[in-house]
Amino acid sequence: MKITGSTTAGFGLALSLALAALATSQPARSQALTGAAAQPEYQYSTPEPPGVASPDKVETSLGTLRFFDGFPDKATADKLWDNLDLNRAVQAFLLGMPAVSQAANRAAFRTLGPPNAVVPIFEQLLDSRGIVLTGNDNTVYSWTWLDLADGPLVLEVPPKVLGTANDMWQHWVIDVGITGPDKGEGGKYLFLPPGYKGEAPPGYYVVHSPTYGLWVPWRSFLVDGDPAPGVELVKKFTRIYPLSGAGKAVAPPTFIDMSGQPFNTVFPTDYRFWELLNEVVQQEPAESLDPVTLGFFQSVGIEKGKPFAPDARMKKILTDAAAIGDATARTVLFDTRERAAYYYENSNWQLGFTGGYQFQAAPGVANFDAATFYYYLAILVTPAMEEKLIGKGSQYAWTARDSKGDPLDGGKSYRLHLPANVPVKDFWSLILYSDQTRSQIQTDQRFPSMSSQTEGLTANTDGSIDVYFGPRAPAGKESNWVQTVPGKGWNVVLRMYGALEPWFDKTWRPGELELMD
Repeated sequence: MKITGSTTAGFGLALSLALAALATSQPARSQALTGAAAQPEYQYSTPEPPGVASPDKVETSLGTLRFFDGFPDKATADKLWDNLDLNRAVQAFLLGMPAVSQAANRAAFRTLGPPNAVVPIFEQLLDSRGIVLTGNDNTVYSWTWLDLADGPLVLEVPPKVLGTANDMWQHWVIDVGITGPDKGEGGKYLFLPPGYKGEAPPGYYVVHSPTYGLWVPWRSFLVDGDPAPGVELVKKFTRIYPLSGAGKAVAPPTFIDMSGQPFNTVFPTDYRFWELLNEVVQQEPAESLDPVTLGFFQSVGIEKGKPFAPDARMKKILTDAAAIGDATARTVLFDTRERAAYYYENSNWQLGFTGGYQFQAAPGVANFDAATFYYYLAILVTPAMEEKLIGKGSQYAWTARDSKGDPLDGGKSYRLHLPANVPVKDFWSLILYSDQTRSQIQTDQRFPSMSSQTEGLTANTDGSIDVYFGPRAPAGKESNWVQTVPGKGWNVVLRMYGALEPWFDKTWRPGELELMD
């Protein structure tokens, strides 16, 4: 393009007018300095910018901080480094809970045998001697830990199960069974390790795993109150083998009946927390987690490829941070302040997920408290737990308070009213959990629960149901009573298996827990 002199002049005038308009239409972006010069004896001294300089002494919640013309003295610097390290460590604790929960769970079952070879199964259901975060006693649990470090693995999933796979950060990877691609018919899932470049053969549901470690649990359902048919299907169809073994005769994994066995899978909240977190960071690809979370871990000395060797000062801070982190998580759980976390107005029933299974306040914005709430209370995430799937999957409501907002007390008696026609295709259940362990409370009842599958459950004449909780059964209500322990707190989960439309549109809702004393 050729620009003539007149064109150039016109262009210059237009540019001048545009700049003038811009100058008058936009606020000034620099801060004007007015008043007396800060150091008038110096030729180029200006007024001091407000809010920039530090006084020589600053009073804060940390105490008095002292500076020489903005330079902290040694005592101030030490105090602020300790504070920064503690704050970052508390946040690292809260962010690290999902991974440490996975690591503790895996460590518990490594005592039974190696990954890829052992399937723990609760043939007579999980009872209160198993310390498992909000584990249920309504369905038959079986699960396996996969380790993809040696290459792709095939997992043959049995039919009629409801399950999922989570990576080591406790992020959802894929559903298996009823809500998975096999739709409850069973099928072969090919799990590929991080960075796998080979071509996947046909005939599999192909899963690209972000981490080498994977937890794949599923639940089988009772048939007329009998767990045996589901157990039989699991044992008949479950297989785990390397992709290189496809097409060859494969021996079944070792099934270990865990029913009635006392054991613990709940993560520790003392210094061991950091050792388990370091184990996960060292074993898994850095690309499998976001840089900000890994940055918090790095700030307390946990970084992939480097030894975790805190000095005495940092060990003390980490031990303190674990205690504060645990206390903080308990507060987020039991004193939830976000009203969006509640199902109904003027109710203490809370959602398991706030912001979906990814815990987001808005698309792309993390909801830290929602994640803390869930991962301290429970384990395992899947969209099937919060999506509107009419007649499929499971829905959850949780509370630790009575109708007046007071904590549930094991020394007191309560009544819960469930209106008639509980909207479920399959069944509903109520299970009580310890405020301490978030696992089933331990009483004289092996199963601290009540459900539509409970033998002898009595309904009212209008079809509604009243369930009673307390240290002693009300006279004549023994069939509908769950025992609690004086001096112990408890909470309860209402599970809706195959929830129907009235649950989702809230035209049916459970009552509140009413104090009877």
